[in-house]
Amino acid sequence: MGIKEFIKRRSLRAKDDKRTRAAELTLRESLYPICLVTVLFFLWGFSYGLLDTLNKHFQNTLDITKSRSSGLQAAYFGAYPLASLGHANWILRHYGYRATFIWGLCLYGIGALIAWPCILARSFAGFCMAIFVIGNGLGSLETAANPYITVCGPPRYAEIRINISQAFNGIGTVVAPVLGSYVFFAFDDQTALRNVQWVYLAIAIFVFILAFVFFISAIPEITDADMAFQATETHANADDKPFWKQYRLFHAAFAQFCYTGAQIAIASYFINYVRDTQPLADDAMASRLLAGAQGGFAAGRFFGSFIMRYVRPRWVFLVFLTMCIIFIAPSITQRGWTGMSMLYVTLFFESICFPTIVALGMRGLGRHTKRGSGWIVAGVMGGAAVPPLTGVAADKHQTALAMVVPLCFFVAAITYAVCVNFVPAYRDPADAFSTTEVGLTGHHGGVDEEVGEVGVLGDEKAVKSEIEV
Repeated sequence: MGIKEFIKRRSLRAKDDKRTRAAELTLRESLYPICLVTVLFFLWGFSYGLLDTLNKHFQNTLDITKSRSSGLQAAYFGAYPLASLGHANWILRHYGYRATFIWGLCLYGIGALIAWPCILARSFAGFCMAIFVIGNGLGSLETAANPYITVCGPPRYAEIRINISQAFNGIGTVVAPVLGSYVFFAFDDQTALRNVQWVYLAIAIFVFILAFVFFISAIPEITDADMAFQATETHANADDKPFWKQYRLFHAAFAQFCYTGAQIAIASYFINYVRDTQPLADDAMASRLLAGAQGGFAAGRFFGSFIMRYVRPRWVFLVFLTMCIIFIAPSITQRGWTGMSMLYVTLFFESICFPTIVALGMRGLGRHTKRGSGWIVAGVMGGAAVPPLTGVAADKHQTALAMVVPLCFFVAAITYAVCVNFVPAYRDPADAFSTTEVGLTGHHGGVDEEVGEVGVLGDEKAVKSEIEV
C-alpha cells in the first residue's frame, strides 16, 4: 500500500448520516479503541492533578494569595465551554471523534510548549494563558472521549465502561501530586521552577507522539446515524424531540457544573486545608496526603464500577452523591485528622459522579449525542467558578470554613440524581439502555461488511438536514 493510499485510508472525515457497524460493537471489538482512548483519561487526570499541586507551589514561589492562585483553575476550566460548545464540538460533528482527539492533543502540546518561557520569566499571568491553551486541548479531548467511551460497545455496560476509563483518570491525579512532592516541594524555588519546565516539555513530546498514534490507528467512528439506531433499538426515542427540548440533557449539564465545581474546589484547596488544620505538616507532606486522597478517588471508581454490575447505575450515583454531602459537612467544623479524614471519604464518594452524569445524561439522545456531549462537558466550567469563590472564603476565613461553598454546590447537583431515580421521564430512558441486547447478540443485517457502512436509514432520512439545525 502506497503513501497516498495510506493517507486516504486515514481520512479524518466521517459521514454522520451513514450507519456503521460501530453501533453494535461487541465487547471484544471495542477493546482496542477503548484502551487507546483510556490513555487520554490518564493524561488529563495527570494534568488536573498537576494543577492542584502547582496551585500551592505558586502561592509559595510567586507569593500570591489563595484566591489569585485559583486563576489556574479559572483559566483551565474556563476554556472547557469554548472547546466543548465551540471549536471541538464543531470538529466532532463535521469530522468525527478521531479528528477531535488529534486536535485536542495538538492544542495540549502547544500549550505545554508555551508554558516553558512563561515559567522561565516567572510570569503567573503568562502561565495562566498557557494553561488556557492546555484547557482548550483537554476540553477538546473530553468533548470526544467521554461520549466515545459511553457509546463504544454494548450500551448496557456504558456506565461501567466510562467509570473504569475514568478510574485511570483518577490514577493520573494520584501520580501528579506524588511527583510534585518530590520534584516541586523538595527543592529551592529556583530549582523547582526549572523542574516544572522540564515536566511540561516532556508532556509536549508525549502528546505529539500520541496524536500521531491516533492518526495511524484505525478506530471505529460512531456516527449520529449509529446513535439514532441505538435509540430506536432500545425504545428510548428521546431523540425524536428537537435538540432544544432535551430537558434531561440540560439538567445533567447543570448538575455537572455544580458537581465539578465542588470537586475541583475541594482538590484545589486540599493542601491549604491540611496546612491550616495540621500545623506540623509541610507542603511536601500535604502533597503526599493529597495523592492518598486521590488514590481513594481512583479506588472509588473501580469499586463503583464493580457495584454497577449488580445495581442500577442511577442508584449508585444517588447514594455516592448523598455520601459526598454527608461527609463534607463535618470537615467544615472539625480539625486535625478528623477533618482531613472526612475529605478523604468525600473524595472516595466523588469518584463515580462525573462519568455517571455523562453516561446518564446522554441516554437516548440518539442523533443529538455529539452535540449533547458538548453541553455536558461544558458543565466542567464549574471548575472555573467555584474554586475562586472558595478561595475568597478561605482568604477571609479559614480553608475549613470555606468548604461550605462546595457543600452548597453538591446540594444543587443532587437534584439531578433525585430526578433520574424518581421522575419517569428521566428514569425510563436510562433503564431502557440498561436492559438492551445491542452489541451482545450480534450485528443486524443491512450493513456493508467490507466498507462498514450503509446508506441513510429509512427512518433517518431527515437526520442529515436536522443535524445542522
